[in-house]
Amino acid sequence: MTQIHDLTVTELAAAIREGQLSPVEITDHYLDRIDRLGEQVGAFYTVTHDRARQEAAAAEKAVAQARRDERPGLPPLTGVPIPIKDLNLVAGVRVTFGSAIFRDNIADQDDYMVAALRSAGIVITGKTATPEFGLPCYTETRIGPPARTPWDLTRSAGGSSGGAAAAVAAGLAPAAQGSDGGGSIRIPSSVCGLFGIKPTRGRVSGGPLFPDLAGLAIDGPIARTVADAALLLDAMTGNRLGDMYTLPALPAGETFLAHAGRDPGRLRIGRSLQSPVPGAEVHPDCVAAYEEASALLAELGHEVEDVDLPIGSDAVPIFELLWYAMATLTPLDPAQEDQLLPFTRYLRRRGQQVTAAEVLFAQAYLQAVSRAAMETLSGYDAVLSPTVAAPPVPVGYFDEVDPAENFERQKRFAPYTAVYNVSGQPAVNVPLYQNAAGLPIGVMLAGRMGEEATLISLSAQIEAARPWQDRHPPIW
Repeated sequence: MTQIHDLTVTELAAAIREGQLSPVEITDHYLDRIDRLGEQVGAFYTVTHDRARQEAAAAEKAVAQARRDERPGLPPLTGVPIPIKDLNLVAGVRVTFGSAIFRDNIADQDDYMVAALRSAGIVITGKTATPEFGLPCYTETRIGPPARTPWDLTRSAGGSSGGAAAAVAAGLAPAAQGSDGGGSIRIPSSVCGLFGIKPTRGRVSGGPLFPDLAGLAIDGPIARTVADAALLLDAMTGNRLGDMYTLPALPAGETFLAHAGRDPGRLRIGRSLQSPVPGAEVHPDCVAAYEEASALLAELGHEVEDVDLPIGSDAVPIFELLWYAMATLTPLDPAQEDQLLPFTRYLRRRGQQVTAAEVLFAQAYLQAVSRAAMETLSGYDAVLSPTVAAPPVPVGYFDEVDPAENFERQKRFAPYTAVYNVSGQPAVNVPLYQNAAGLPIGVMLAGRMGEEATLISLSAQIEAARPWQDRHPPIW
């Protein structure tokens, strides 16, 4: 029998509008699952039971009023529960940034992106787990239990949107908001078997708290289906005054959701197993996923050809320097530094040694690299690669070594994703493949600047050919 958590976001939104399901019923169902199963997967740091029920009751009244008045204008996500990552502000709700130092910190306003999702009608069920300051690609902190992939509870859900991906894959949320500064949506989407979108730089406002500066990070959706992710992206997009990076809206009347129902046409797709990270070896399971995706794209009529990726290993230490500097952005009393996790301390200490001149040079260097790369890649509608270089790793794998080697392990595990944070291009994880152990292995498609719509249409075509929506882990 179909249960509420079996329904997609688009199905839930339609059922609410048509009066088949109530927002209160849906919210209670998800809160019950969070209470019963959330600790097992480490998905949430904060669950907002009372607020969520109040928001659901208000949505229910709005639906009833709209039906009485025969008004069609309800926001598209009215009454749908969507959790928010604990790097983002929700007014009146605890925001820890993944750090025990901020365990009791309460946000006094919404992020602009959160306000946009509220305007779309969502019910916020809580704040999902994230690593300290969102810096590593795994989610293990002192705030709550490790975020684990529901496909194997001994293994990491990735990061930094690890809690968001764990929640969606375990059926604790129909979809979730995440953010991505070096792969933080695509990595957990890969290891949890989900579709995730890192939008084009400037597509979603990052204000008001965090500065855009290098433009590496951006918010985006994590979902079980392409259409659900597209619907959330529609709700999240938009620029606000003061944004350093902006992007024109889609043409009037156009939506990303509509593109999930359109044939992409015959596309030219480049593919590569190359990465800029020295010593990164691609696991045979990830190669198999890449080859299967290549074959499927060819079967669907696309022109698939090998391409040499134009960003080399010389860019890696420059990116690292910028990452070190960004780790220092969270203001702390020097006396609090020793309360941070060892890996965070390592990054911040390195970052505190970086000079202003080095930061400016790093940004200029990476911009020059990106210009050349986009010139080369502009001849392709999409570029295919693995998302990560290995299947999900055991919880504790990164922290079992000293911080310097920890960083090296992270780079070798996820050598592909940060390229598109540097260039700003959109990129998605497609959950096409499972290995012999039943673990999800994603592949990544990157597109031209501003062309998320092409990636969405192409991904929806792949999804229709090889559906993954009803593939669930045992905890489901």
